[in-house]
Amino acid sequence: MSRLLLGLVGAVGFSAQALALEEMPLEITPLVDAQWLNEHLDQEELVVVDVRSSIDEGGDAESFAEARIPGSRYSSYTDDGWRETRDSVAGLMPEVSDLETLIGDLGIDNDSAVVIVPAGTGATDFGSAARVYWTLKVLGHEDVAILNGGFAGWEQQGFDVASGEPESYDAAEFDATLREELIASTEDVEAARESQAQLVDARPADYFSGDNQSPAARVAGTIPGARSLPHQSHLNDQNGAYYLDVDGLQSRINAVELDSNERTIAFCNTGHWAATDWFVLSEVAEFDNIAMYDGSMAAWTISDSRPVQLAREGIKQVKELLN
Repeated sequence: MSRLLLGLVGAVGFSAQALALEEMPLEITPLVDAQWLNEHLDQEELVVVDVRSSIDEGGDAESFAEARIPGSRYSSYTDDGWRETRDSVAGLMPEVSDLETLIGDLGIDNDSAVVIVPAGTGATDFGSAARVYWTLKVLGHEDVAILNGGFAGWEQQGFDVASGEPESYDAAEFDATLREELIASTEDVEAARESQAQLVDARPADYFSGDNQSPAARVAGTIPGARSLPHQSHLNDQNGAYYLDVDGLQSRINAVELDSNERTIAFCNTGHWAATDWFVLSEVAEFDNIAMYDGSMAAWTISDSRPVQLAREGIKQVKELLN
């Protein structure tokens, strides 16, 4: 066989292999690192969504335009409609139709693989990505990941950064399939208390004890019987970029005696910090039956008759603490 023919055969073989790789579905895990993302940026089905906001001084649309992951798209976690206030309760999941429009307008369809990029500037900021991730999962979208370390980690590791006017893209059609088992209502939480299911409070310890109070909740304290698993315990600051501490997760779970096979509901004040606990327990630790209470303490304390537990005063009704 001539060298020319061998070369043609080799070229055809290489082209076929490259085409096969392009046609292979993108395998995505819940948490990806910057190296993985850099290697897959050219995948056609990949959509990278930067959700930085003022939380933890993460930035805004202007800072996104100044420095971002090449090809990424921007959606402000705080301003673009990922959460809403209804009936005096902040942080609730919006109507499905509104979310379908929001997601479709980002160019995400049902075949997209989505990587969500937090700013990477703090533990609370990670909750932004976790909440958007949870939302997509609730709407039935499977191929979703969070970039560990966020944009701060991407930049820190020296990967390419784009600047200037962001690239344009076309809107897409996104059709949701609601997974109600991932959302806990107030009635679900009341039933969980009766059945002694696992309630997990993602707030810092001083909120759990009742020594601190969010303005979103009418009173301080936690839901009686809850266990404390502070969201910030899952994140490590590595030279200014915040990464999820996967290696220490099981020891934190063991410390509060959580069973991965038992019904579990994560909550906080407004369903933000709780998204981090839901993410690490559901997607990393692989709990079988876990939901997030998006109304959280803001919704729980709406009723005067509901109980709350404080470290110093024990269990009280909301109305007793308002006097």
